[in-house]
Amino acid sequence: MYELHSWLRSVFYATLIPGTILLSWLTGLVGLRSLQACLLIFFLIFVLLPLVFRYSVTLQRGLLFLTFIKYPKDLDLTRPESIGLYATRNFFITVKDHDEDEDGVRIGVWHVLPRNAVRRFRRELLVEAEVEQDVEPDEPSPENDRHLSELAPAIRSEFPSVVPENEQLFYERLLRMPGGTVVLYLHGNTATRGSGHRGEVYKLLRKLNYHVFTFDYRGYADSDPVPPTEEGVVRDALKVFEYIANITSNPIFVWGHSLGTGVATHLCARLSSLRERAPRGVILESPFTNIRDEIRLHPFARLFKNLPWFDFTISRPMYSNKLRFESDLHILQFRQPVMIIHAEDDVVVPFLLGYRLYRIALDGRSRSWGPVEFHRFKAIHRYGHKYLCRAPELPGLLRQFAESYRDAVY
Repeated sequence: MYELHSWLRSVFYATLIPGTILLSWLTGLVGLRSLQACLLIFFLIFVLLPLVFRYSVTLQRGLLFLTFIKYPKDLDLTRPESIGLYATRNFFITVKDHDEDEDGVRIGVWHVLPRNAVRRFRRELLVEAEVEQDVEPDEPSPENDRHLSELAPAIRSEFPSVVPENEQLFYERLLRMPGGTVVLYLHGNTATRGSGHRGEVYKLLRKLNYHVFTFDYRGYADSDPVPPTEEGVVRDALKVFEYIANITSNPIFVWGHSLGTGVATHLCARLSSLRERAPRGVILESPFTNIRDEIRLHPFARLFKNLPWFDFTISRPMYSNKLRFESDLHILQFRQPVMIIHAEDDVVVPFLLGYRLYRIALDGRSRSWGPVEFHRFKAIHRYGHKYLCRAPELPGLLRQFAESYRDAVY
């Protein structure tokens, strides 16, 4: 009965527009030429365009990753201080897709130092003026502050000032310091690692005294202009994670936003299958279950999703071309604790998908694995898809999650 209802609904939506146009002609509201023009437009938009999408992998990747959307246009990624991220190192990591890959793919990375370290070494970092303007109260980090206090004299003697020649050594020295916490941030599609709300997220994490790593996937910003794929962006994330893990034994947390949640769950599933060191916890902001569900519920798909050929021309081709981001499967393949945060008024990735992923994780993960928690943010606050970082309760949730699982092993 449900299949019959679904079929009838599809037929209705498929014939609604051309039927309305034809009825308008029959009743004399439009002339023959207008009828022909309207039917041609319908054919081009609702038949030909989906068919082109089906057979063009380039178009599928372009609309999924949206690498052509770049803002702000005048952002210089070599100068993170231009968006208020002073004491931030800009560098590049090379990702090799296979053993015979001699050149590899170069991706741009930022390492944002925690606030307590910046305050401690503001003179060496040449950011005294910026620190003086930051009048917000300090967040307590007793263990990390103790290590900073003990090691500060030795570090100052080794690095009287931080210059390009010793910048890498200085940042990695602080990263190795015991008692720290590291967050690897995986951004969503469009723009760069320094765009819009992303800078607000880094500043929030810095204020909590966390090291923050963020990068642009292949094809984005100053990373090499290689067409991104799901496998490619996951490999980029894996390489940055390995870079961090090879330097420090401090706990690492992975935070994914939007499309980055699909990268995050796939990354953790990959680490689990490789039996490599894994993050201590995973934060999923505005996640979805899989690309097929997300496409059907995305605002841009409203005109197309009820067409009988929607799956044939749009959903299935992306799956066939391995553009899947199946978080509903990957979240069942790693043991680490998961915190999901989602706003009720998110129209890009509907709240329903985040909650559905939570229920899948609750029902499918082993009871001996790390817990899964879900935090709903009311629509009245208007955080939407991007601005959960402005929720006043978020810092407390992040701190509690990190402190609860920084030493836990699952």
